[in-house]
Order: sequence, then structure tokens, then C-alpha cells
Amino acid sequence: MHFGRSTLLATASLASLATAQRPANESICDYYTTALLKENTAANQQKLVTLIVNTVALGNYTQPNVGIAVPGLLAPGAAFNGTPVNLAPYFNGELASTNTGKGYGESVNFLDGGGAEALKQNKPAFDENFFVTHLVQYFGVLLGCSKQGTADFPSYSGTKSQYEAHKYMHLNPYEMGYFIQQVGLAAASFGVTTEDVTAVGTALDKLFSYRCAPPTVVVPEQGPALQAICLAPSCPLAENNTCSAYEPSVMPMNATNIGNASANGGQGRMNGPKNGGGANTTPSSGSPTTAGAGSSPTGAASGGTKEMLGLTVVLGAMVVGAMML
Repeated sequence: MHFGRSTLLATASLASLATAQRPANESICDYYTTALLKENTAANQQKLVTLIVNTVALGNYTQPNVGIAVPGLLAPGAAFNGTPVNLAPYFNGELASTNTGKGYGESVNFLDGGGAEALKQNKPAFDENFFVTHLVQYFGVLLGCSKQGTADFPSYSGTKSQYEAHKYMHLNPYEMGYFIQQVGLAAASFGVTTEDVTAVGTALDKLFSYRCAPPTVVVPEQGPALQAICLAPSCPLAENNTCSAYEPSVMPMNATNIGNASANGGQGRMNGPKNGGGANTTPSSGSPTTAGAGSSPTGAASGGTKEMLGLTVVLGAMVVGAMML
């Protein structure tokens, strides 16, 4: 992996970042773009977000980092709080879990752009529309990138409801917890402080991990929308919940079994057990702990979801309150 001189020089400053205090009026994106890439430009902000998002997906693959291990979303044999988690089938087309607008989940392979090798070169490994236009731009909002909205780092143009994007995945608390944990670890591996990692993890937890959460604003220009991604019965129920606004959630079917299912208005494409997904069991108390680097923020059943990604915890401090993936 080759980096520009400014990125290489950043290696020497990572240790100091771990103890540095980010100004309250400066977003996580702006602060760490300057700290790591020296110039707070739109292009550098997009580069920083791309590095973090790629690390979330793939795990550690580049320098600089502070030596924090990041397994990544696609890691085999993953677990969260002792429960096995396998998120790869949602990305590789193994499950009919993608909302293509037809009223049922379909199998879509998002890893058709080169997989891990493409990620290691900071190129889209996922379908470009999904990965670049949506994931990186969405995280730019979540992290409060002030330069976003230019040709070098376009504004987010995807769906305003992460619930709609993920409603056929039937995610459970362990899968959500693992995802949020990887976001926190990825950020920490680039020198983001424990305080900022905790703020981000808590924000994401409150925004996406509470079943039946009321409409929330993530992207200010898009207005409020349903954002809950954790939809399994074992997901904690949000305060001020609006379950009537959500459709019943069922487990996605293995794509290889779709042909054998009896399609009943499309339902046959969705029903069935997940292959290797996390267990759908109720946590012993509340929602599973969502851990960042060296810390484990636990989301509280949130009436404060709106504030979070109204976007100041992650938006303003990485600060959002956001991410259904």
C-alpha cells in the first residue's frame, strides 16, 4: 500500500492523537482529517472516511494505525459477546436480504468490485453505487464532514430511511453490536480517542439498534424517517416506539433455497433461516454491549434518538446518532 508523504508523516502523530482533546466545536471528520492528512479538504475528508469504512469491512489493512486489531465485518469466525456472528452472507448474495423495491428481499452480491484486494487499494470492493455513493457519503454525514457537498466529496444521495434499506435483513442485537464494534475499532485504529469512539458507538446504537424507533433525522436535508435496523424480536424496544409504522420482520431465506420456496406474494423469497447469522436469542439484560476500542458503550432505550443524528454526536463529534447500514 502506497501513501502520500502527508499520510506517512501522520504515523508519528498517532500516539499523541490518543491523548489529544478534540475541540467541542470541531467535528470528528474535520479534526482527524487535519490530524492525519494535514489539510482539511473535501478530497482528504473523503479519503479519511474511505479508509475508515474500508477498515470496518476488511479489518486492518493499512498504515498508519495504532496497532488496534480490527477483524472487520467480513471476518470468518466472528463473535459478539460470545455469540457467533456472520455478516458476510448479507454482502455476498448468499441471503435474499436486499431491498430492491419489489416488496420482498432479493439476493444481491455487493462484493462484485474486486473484494478485499480492491479495498486494500482504497478502491470500491462493493458495487460502486452502494459503496461509494452510499456508504462513504453516509458516513461523511455521520462523522460531520464540513467539506462534503462538493465535487471532491458529494453529498449523500441515498435513501433517507435506513429501515427501508435494511428491513429484509432481520438483524439481531449481536449482529448490530458487532457492526458498531467494528466501526469503533476502525476509528480507534487510526488514532480516534476513546471518548470520541464511545460517542460514535453510543450514537449509532441509539439510532439503529432499537426496534420500532420513531422517525429520526440523519441527513438534515432529507427530514425525519424510520432508521431502526435491529428488527428481530430480541432487539430492545425503543421508548416512544412506533411499531405500527414498521412491517413485520421475518428472517431472510438462503438464496439457494428460493427456487424451492412457495412464493406467496413474494414472502417465499424471504422466509427461512439465515445461514451462519447471529443467534436470535434475547440478551440477558437490555441490548448487547456495543464496544469501541477498549470501551463498551451500552445504548439506553432511546427517546433521545432524534438528537443523536440530528447529527451532533456523530455529526458533531463523529457525532451523529446514526447508522442503519
